[in-house]
Amino acid sequence: MDSKAQILAIEAIKSLKARYFRAMDSKDWAGLAAVFTADLIADFRDATPERNEAMLIQGAEPYLAMLTPMLGPVVTVHHGHMPEIHVENNDHAHGIWAMEDWLWPAEGARLPFRWLHGWGHYHERYRRVDGAWRIASIRLTRLRVEQG
Repeated sequence: MDSKAQILAIEAIKSLKARYFRAMDSKDWAGLAAVFTADLIADFRDATPERNEAMLIQGAEPYLAMLTPMLGPVVTVHHGHMPEIHVENNDHAHGIWAMEDWLWPAEGARLPFRWLHGWGHYHERYRRVDGAWRIASIRLTRLRVEQG
C-alpha cells in the first residue's frame, strides 16, 4: 500500500469514527449499525468504575440490542481526539482514540447515576467491507470517571 492509499484510508477511518460519535449522540441507531462489521466484538468491560464481564458482546446485532434501550433515554455527548491510526494493509487497520463523554440519563433510565463524565481511550480494529471501512472491534478503557 503506497503513502497516498494509507492517507486516504486514515481519513476514511477518521470519518467513520465521526459517524460513530454523531450516530450515538443523535440516537441514529441505523447509522450506528452501519459503522460496524456484522461480527463486531464490543468490549466495554472496563468502561464503568467496576469491571462488568457482561459488557463483552460478540456481534453488532446483539451489541445494538443491548445498547439502544440503555442509551435511548440518555442525552450523550461523545468527543474523540488525537487518533493514532495504523493501516496494516488494504483491508485492515487498528487505532486508538482519546475520548471524553458526558451522559445525562432521563428520570427512570436504567443507569445508576444522574450524570457521568468520563475520559479514556477507544482501542479499535477496522476492516474494509465491500469497499468501506467498518469498526470490527471496539474496546473502551477509562482513565477517570466522575458521576453524580
